[in-house]
Amino acid sequence: MQSDRARFSTTQWTLVLAAGKVGSAEAEEALASLCSRYWYPVFAFIRRRGHSFEEAQDLTQSFFARLIEKRDFAAADRARGRFRTFLLTACQHFLLNERDRSLALKRGGGIIAIAIDLAAEERYQRSLVRAETPEHLYNRQWCLTLLDSVLDSVHHEYRAAGNETLFNRLRSFLTMDDDAGTHADAGADLGMTPAAVKVAVHRLRRRYRETLRRRVAETVQPSTAVEDELRDLMRIVSEV
Repeated sequence: MQSDRARFSTTQWTLVLAAGKVGSAEAEEALASLCSRYWYPVFAFIRRRGHSFEEAQDLTQSFFARLIEKRDFAAADRARGRFRTFLLTACQHFLLNERDRSLALKRGGGIIAIAIDLAAEERYQRSLVRAETPEHLYNRQWCLTLLDSVLDSVHHEYRAAGNETLFNRLRSFLTMDDDAGTHADAGADLGMTPAAVKVAVHRLRRRYRETLRRRVAETVQPSTAVEDELRDLMRIVSEV
């Protein structure tokens, strides 16, 4: 069985193009995973546009179901560069088309199931910033979702290597949480010297940066746009 890294080694844009071709089970599976990953940023955007919680859930589910069912991904222009921008534009067009239609959550019928974040409304209310535009909220939640997925990926690697305890203790050094303490504090908890903890933190930060860069590279074209996208995402998430 292939690892997740091997199965999803292609970029989001490659998966987008593959999704336009009938008969690719691997592309369908990867695309469903992609939609699930970015479900919440789209939900937050639609919710901020003034729709109720129930309407936003239905619209988000219908949006992704349409992309998959109608293979709208095939019309994506990779030359435009950012998958983040493509998805937002596609959602804006979808909302315009749905304005006068009755909504019905699509279930079954051969459509790939997309996981719904049942805690989305609580998360939305907790993250909402006064006077924030729907577009900025979407971009900020995209960034936060991306960072969370990077952290989860690194966590999985450490767990697979038998180092989950080390990761759990040192992860706060990534986010500079107040409970991180000093290297000596962490060393006392882990049975390591402060010098060994310093090296371990350095390795964790390096692995996190590598994974973040790889994930961002999956969402932009050309590859030289990675640094610009990283700077843009960090700027967006800091503007609260």
